[in-house]
Order: sequence, then C-alpha cells, then structure tokens
Amino acid sequence: MNIELRNIHKWFGKVHANDDISLKISSGTIQGILGENGAGKSTLMKILSGYFQANSGEILLDGTLVKIKSPDDAIRLGIGMLHQDPLDFPPMRVIDDFLLGQHGRLFLNRAQVEQEIKELSQKFGFQINPDAYVETLTVGERQQLEILRLLWLGVRILILDEPTTGISANQKEKLFATLETLAKQDLTVIFVSHKLEDVQGLCDKVAVFRQGKVAGELTPPYNTDQFIQLMFDKEIKIGERATACRPESLLRLENIGIEDYRLRLRNINLTLYRGEIIGLAGMEGSGQKLFLQMLAGIKRPVSGKIVIDEENYAGKRYESFLKAGISYIPASRMEEGLIPGLTLTEHFILSEEHNELLISQREALSLTQSRISDFRIKGAPYSKVEQLSGGNQQRALLALMREKLNLILMEHPTRGLDIESSIWIWKKMKERCADCTSIVFISADLEEIIQYSDRILVFFGGMVSEPIDANTTSVDELGQLIGGIGW
Repeated sequence: MNIELRNIHKWFGKVHANDDISLKISSGTIQGILGENGAGKSTLMKILSGYFQANSGEILLDGTLVKIKSPDDAIRLGIGMLHQDPLDFPPMRVIDDFLLGQHGRLFLNRAQVEQEIKELSQKFGFQINPDAYVETLTVGERQQLEILRLLWLGVRILILDEPTTGISANQKEKLFATLETLAKQDLTVIFVSHKLEDVQGLCDKVAVFRQGKVAGELTPPYNTDQFIQLMFDKEIKIGERATACRPESLLRLENIGIEDYRLRLRNINLTLYRGEIIGLAGMEGSGQKLFLQMLAGIKRPVSGKIVIDEENYAGKRYESFLKAGISYIPASRMEEGLIPGLTLTEHFILSEEHNELLISQREALSLTQSRISDFRIKGAPYSKVEQLSGGNQQRALLALMREKLNLILMEHPTRGLDIESSIWIWKKMKERCADCTSIVFISADLEEIIQYSDRILVFFGGMVSEPIDANTTSVDELGQLIGGIGW
C-alpha cells in the first residue's frame, strides 16, 4: 500500500511537533524515519495510526484521501503500529491478547485462533506459546506477539516505533529478517529509530527529522556523517571513558544468593569502589535485573551479605537502601518509574524530601524549571509525563534523582535516546562519578557497556562472571560469554 502525507501540521499547545511534513512511502519498501528525541517522529506515526489527529494536512493511501480518527479506523484501513512500550495486557494469556476487541466476532473459535497463532509463529521463526502469560515474555517476545497480532488483523502497513530498544542482538537480527520478509510480501514497513546503525542496515530509504520538519531524505549507499549533519546540524563527539575517583570501597557483596521463580544466582562476591561504573551484560532474563534490584533493596537475597559502611543490609527494607543514598532507575518508565496523569512539577515534588507540612508552589515550580533546563527536557512544568516523548520521559526519570547519592542503579539508561542525548546523559553520569557516586547499569548495547564501564559482569544461565576490565575486552569477547562460550 502506497502512502502519501501532505503538509501535516500538529500542535501541542505552543509546541509545533509536526511542521508542514510531506512524505511519500512506496509499497513493499522499508522506510526509515530517523531523528533525535522530540524531532516529531512518533507524533507523525501516531497521526498515521489514528492515535492523534493532525491540525491540518492530508493522508492518502494508494492515491485515495482518507480520514483516520482512531486506531480502530487505522486497523480497518490496514495500518498497525508497534509502539515503544507494547500495548498488551501482561496479566492475560497470549491468545486472549489476540482475541480482545475483535469486530463482529462475538464468539470466537479459540482452538482455531490458537492454531493460527502457531502457524504465524512458525512462519516467522518465533517461539510464541498461545497459552503463555504475556508478563512472562521478554521485551523481544512481546514485540513478536504484537507483530503477529497486527498481521493476524490483516494490516498492510506496519509501523514500528523504536523496536530495537531493550532487545538483544539475536532478537534484533530475527526482527530485521521478519521485516525484510514482510516487505518482500508487498507490505509497507515504516521503521522509526534514532539509531544510525539500524536504519543503515535495514532501510531502503530514510527520512531524517529535525525540530518537527523533514530535514532531508537519503538512499543507499548511506553516509554516517550525512545522517548526523541532518539530525543535529553539528558534529557529535563521544566523551572520554570515566574512571573511579578513588580506590575506596563503597559496598561489598559476600557470597550473595538471589532467586526468583525462574532463576537462581549463587555465590556472588564483589567489591564496588566509589566513583566506579560497572556494566551488566547478558541475554535478557539472565539475572541482571534481579541483581540490580537486590542492590536497590527491592529483592532480598536468600543468602550472603550486602555490606555498606561495615553494616549488613541483606534483609533490610527498601527505605533503608534509599537512606543509604542508593537510587534505582527502572527500564519501564511509565510502569515503574513515572506516574501517568501527574505533571512534571508534581513528580519533582514527590521526589524531594519535605520537612514542612505545606509545600511552596513557587519553590516547586522553580525546582521543576531548573531540572527541565538542566536535563534539556522538551516539556513544561505543567506537562503530564505521558505527553512527553519516550526520550524526554527518560530524561525526566533521570532528573528525579536527588543531588547527593552514593550509588545509582540504572536499567538501560539510554533506552530510546538519540546519540547526542546518550552522550549527554553519560556526561551527566560521569559528573556524578567525579563526586564519588558509583554506578551499576544494564544495557543491551555492548559497545555502550565497554565505552562507559570500568568493569563488566556477564550473566549467563544463572552464573555471574568475575569482574572483567572494560579496557582490555572487546564486543566479540563479551558476545561469546553472553552466548555461553568460554565459561
């Protein structure tokens, strides 16, 4: 199905999110949409998929003018969108996620639908069990579920918004193979991303967005410098590696054991130094999150000691870890980190300690404006967090951290951020390290782990490696350990 967008404008208050955007996308191609956070990529795709309505402009499908007033309209027209955060129901089974909201089908044949799910899964090499609960699936599997559901609904235009965020290299390879197969079947694929390497390796054509406009369109062979120039209109440089501020112990793990219903980690020993950055690598579900939550006091170890200032914190409440200056930044921004319906100001009020009975509105507003400026959040004090782009939600989450901390624990800190924003965030984190704050973080990007870590822990099959010097390892060596080779 051919798509033509003509002179699309979209305003959010005073913010001109889409500024006179015109774009043509041919059937059977993979169209890349590239741009920094807040450039207007997701807004345009939500207009095309019916979640937003443009203030002005036209949408044509195969030359016919259409009106798309809701996601339901979009599905009827053959347009489906896979969002950054999957729109599914984690407490329900896979098959029930398929069956919800079907038109004109009051009574559905579950056995037939189950067979159709299995056939679709087999066709694309997915391992999706119709009877599995969605909450037990990895991020990559939830993406696969949503792709299968949209194809089952008959979409001919598939929009993917930052689909490689939070998935492993193997899952990304499988996703790309699926998208290439769909394009060969004459489906139109729109791939929205801020990652240069992804669009270069996959897309037939790329439209680059900057500040709500189409800055330019590129076709293969691609040139990285051209992409960066169109995205940012300036040169971007990666900062230098961080180093620990002094060889002084902040925290010791002694024979720690952690477990949940799927996994056991045993006999973990580690000394974390002040100002040090430790990266956690491994396939999703290998125990990195469990380890991070144990350090935050969210998960209690089943054995061993967590020694902070010569005091054993194993078994202490989460509040004790907070008072010890430990802050946890989750990957699920809208599920665990932020509160939908509340403004940025209300979030900053909640994140601060208050000794007074009443809160000064003027002081709260001043704090919010300062954090918005300091963290370059594209939003206003009265903006509700769900109205922000994914990248700006991530900046807001990082901005909620208190000034004086001993340890910052982060899941995928640059998830959904463009290259400039990622470099800027790590610059802010390294400033923390210079004040002797330690950082432990998870990332699916091995290059990010090597670039910003002092030492690395690799997780595989319930095992945790000895600390690896990031200066003397490589992506290939980490990849082998992640895959179970060399233990």
